[in-house]
Amino acid sequence: MPAIFKSVLSSSITPVSFFICLFSSILIGLAVALVYIRTERRYSPGFVVTLALLPAVVQIIIMLVNGNLGAGVAVAGAFSLVRFRSIPGTAKEIGAIFIALAAGLATGMGYIAFAAIFALVMLLLLLVYSALKLGARASERKKELTVVIPESLNYTTAFNDIFEKYTDYCELISVKTTNMGSLFKLKYEIRLKNDAEEKELIDSVRCRNGNLEIICCRLPQNGDNL
Repeated sequence: MPAIFKSVLSSSITPVSFFICLFSSILIGLAVALVYIRTERRYSPGFVVTLALLPAVVQIIIMLVNGNLGAGVAVAGAFSLVRFRSIPGTAKEIGAIFIALAAGLATGMGYIAFAAIFALVMLLLLLVYSALKLGARASERKKELTVVIPESLNYTTAFNDIFEKYTDYCELISVKTTNMGSLFKLKYEIRLKNDAEEKELIDSVRCRNGNLEIICCRLPQNGDNL
């Protein structure tokens, strides 16, 4: 058993050991990409392809710089010339990238078994956590509630009893005057106690604000970005 955890690389890289590491990296990268597709509803095809190729790219770099100071300095200098510009990634994207990077580092050092076991465990956990929707239950009930009220209504306490009845979390996040200052537009972040009571909440609020405009929508998922 301990023998399978030894590096397949000797003092010098042979064609056989190189292709073993390369094909292992490609297979692990493909597995990471497929699991990411399975667990993410919205994804970029370009990102998936990059994710599949990333372990092999990292593996080649590690092989080139392993024990060679001059090559390491040259690679670092080459990468310093490249400016990476992209939109902010989500936490799940960053996690998938780190899994691919770690697997590529392991295969680049010849530890094929380590890389395969690590990738298998991490991808299984990713599938399980996604199936369980770990941490998603509370965030899915969060809503953004926009309410327009007349200027005569005191917005600080106008809906306290309603929110206490239908929500277990409520925070006023912005106040804006509109219609030449005769109206206030209030924006709340709320979490409903029961999703089925959303209409009852809106009915209660519109009776209180004189049947002015009310908007209830999903909260923008900005907190998932890194």
